[in-house]
Amino acid sequence: MAKRISSNVKIAYPLAAVAAIVMIIAVAFQVVSLHYAMLVVIPYVAIVFFIGGFIYRIVNWGNSPVPFNVPTVCGQEKSLDWIKQDKIESPANYFGVAGRMAMEIFLFRSLFRNSKVEQTSPQKLVYGGNRWLWLGGLAFHWSLLIILFRHLRFFTEPVLLPVVWLTGIDVLLQLTLPALYITDFVILIALTYLFLRRVLFSQLRYISLASDYLALFLILGVVISGVLMRAVFKVDLVGVKELAISVITFRPTIPDGIGLPFYIHLTLVCTLIAYFPFSKMMHAPGILFSPTRNLKNDSRMVRRLNPWNRSVRVHTYAEYENEFREPMRKAGLPLEIDKTSVE
Repeated sequence: MAKRISSNVKIAYPLAAVAAIVMIIAVAFQVVSLHYAMLVVIPYVAIVFFIGGFIYRIVNWGNSPVPFNVPTVCGQEKSLDWIKQDKIESPANYFGVAGRMAMEIFLFRSLFRNSKVEQTSPQKLVYGGNRWLWLGGLAFHWSLLIILFRHLRFFTEPVLLPVVWLTGIDVLLQLTLPALYITDFVILIALTYLFLRRVLFSQLRYISLASDYLALFLILGVVISGVLMRAVFKVDLVGVKELAISVITFRPTIPDGIGLPFYIHLTLVCTLIAYFPFSKMMHAPGILFSPTRNLKNDSRMVRRLNPWNRSVRVHTYAEYENEFREPMRKAGLPLEIDKTSVE
């Protein structure tokens, strides 16, 4: 029997890995000849890993056979006309599936209804809501989406108007320089909650893997380094934008004045990008390929046969009766087809 890895080890190894990345970049920053590799080669390699791994996972999911409809539902299926159907929770057509998927993707509908169970006595179970997980997950994902959208200003010239508008809305205190963003605070609070939730609750701590903490620490490293670059350290944003545009146009140039904090931030981002397709973070596109979410619940309207069932030679009752008619008649057993009457 394999020895169970302790919770402290599952946390320490990923944390040490992220710390090692930071220290390696800090040492490599002192070597001028490695600047091109860190600012150009590593991003290209990360993108190749991301695209290759992403395509592999999508193709693998797409080739997975789903012979039956297996949607997870929690509402009334379409039945008789006088029975009211729950068109979102138990959709019978693709319009209902689209509405259900939209609520799942943008509002985390199933997570909102997540409940916890506690055993208060040997013979008593208590069910309760668990809205904090839904709120923490929603805050984290929406903040991350807004932050990614804000970063488009580094890749376009001129900056797109929607990016300018969203950045203006996201600014918390314009009185300070540099300005502070609402999403920076929200995502830090959400990540802290998600980490403490895994550590403080014994059930979650038991089932959590080292890979879960690695993804969490990488995202935390990216967010913290980004906030520090904006609020504490001086980074040449013009040089950063020049680098970003040169890399995406495949004419990479290394501008002067980009300091160590940006090198650390970029390397952590590239590590996260390369690791994304091979981690549980692939649940983001994976939900679109989940048969429990993207299928109709029409099992009462459409009969489905397993295509993997091989052809079997059956012995029908009519054949059985023809074979044993005389013994059955002598035994007084009823016959569906009497040979005498047929003749």
